[in-house]
Amino acid sequence: MSGDIPVRTFEGRRWLFPSSVLHELDPDPDAAGRRPRRTARDWLVDSSCFLLAVLVGAAGAQTVRHETDLPHAFAVADQLIGGLACCAVWLRRRRPLGLALAMVPVGFVSATAGGASMVALFTLAVHRPFRYLAWITAANLALVPLFYWLRPDPDLPYLVVVVLAVLLTLLVACLGLFVRTKRQLMLTLRDRARRAETEAGLRVERAQRLAREAIAREMHDVLAHRLTLLSVHAGALEFRPDAPREEIARAAGVIRESSHEALQDLREIIGVLRAADGDEAGGRPQPTLAALDALVAESRRAGMKVTLDSRVGDPAAVPAAVGRTAYRIAQEGLTNARKHAPGAEVTVRVTGAPGDGLDITVHNPAPEAEAPPVPGSGQGLIGLTERAVLAGGRLEHRTTGAGGFELRAWLPWAAARTTA
Repeated sequence: MSGDIPVRTFEGRRWLFPSSVLHELDPDPDAAGRRPRRTARDWLVDSSCFLLAVLVGAAGAQTVRHETDLPHAFAVADQLIGGLACCAVWLRRRRPLGLALAMVPVGFVSATAGGASMVALFTLAVHRPFRYLAWITAANLALVPLFYWLRPDPDLPYLVVVVLAVLLTLLVACLGLFVRTKRQLMLTLRDRARRAETEAGLRVERAQRLAREAIAREMHDVLAHRLTLLSVHAGALEFRPDAPREEIARAAGVIRESSHEALQDLREIIGVLRAADGDEAGGRPQPTLAALDALVAESRRAGMKVTLDSRVGDPAAVPAAVGRTAYRIAQEGLTNARKHAPGAEVTVRVTGAPGDGLDITVHNPAPEAEAPPVPGSGQGLIGLTERAVLAGGRLEHRTTGAGGFELRAWLPWAAARTTA
């Protein structure tokens, strides 16, 4: 519903995910416009990056001490700048681009800032588009030969140290790109799942709307006859107030009985308007329990193995609304068996009597071979369950222990009323 505040639906251990990923997966409306708070994982990673920058800086400081031609003041400044660069690593999530830009000149003048420069480059690759990474990486690579020309490594040849520095820079950039790609894939899959859920909801709503339109047409067919009887007998009473007492009583009885049945049919039809089953479209008369034999015969002609066990003495005596619901339940059970258990023998059992209710059971064993998945499966059962409940009954479906499937429903069948 529009205007409702979205709830946070992400399930899982939130502390194991980066705050930026959590913000994309499940935005917090209360934190709109503010930077997401660090998770426990963020603190652990940031601390590890800081320690890595410090360790690399310490190694760089040892190298600076062996540079005999370097003035003492410059060596102290080098280490001071490197220490500040290591502290700046804590700002990498807040200002990844600014930190990476600042580390280009800092890394050129300070050998102890090399670890912080690599951390800044990795962060830029993870959190910013490729174009920024390309420019910053190119600037770092261009300064590598010049840096080692001015300050040669005391232990390694010039060409070797330049190649190693270039490869290390490219490795850090590629590692950051890999992490960014993995996160984008996760967000894309989550977005697709949400879109699929939304589309499934829209399909259900469309099916319900079509069902309402179809059953609205059925309302006219079901109620027109009874309301016509009410109108005719009420008009007769109005224009013949002097009719014999027996005739007036008979007309009043017809009016009472017709109005009662009309109300029952109206309640049933309005309840069915909520169902998501759209198979009742069209203006033709709807089948009742008496048509169950024809349904089974049609399924047999289609190649299904169906056994019908009907223990209802007179199916035509079942109320039309109850019979329609029972017919639809049996029809859905046969349809499910045909889709999900092709070749299996299906048993349809119908029992009941006035006052006891009507029991419908559709059972099939495990399929002989694995059936291909059917898109949209399950919507018919949802609609039938709601329809049975609104009719005053219940519907259950379950998987049996042997891998089969059973659909069972009970519908109310009122006892016949006796008249004095």
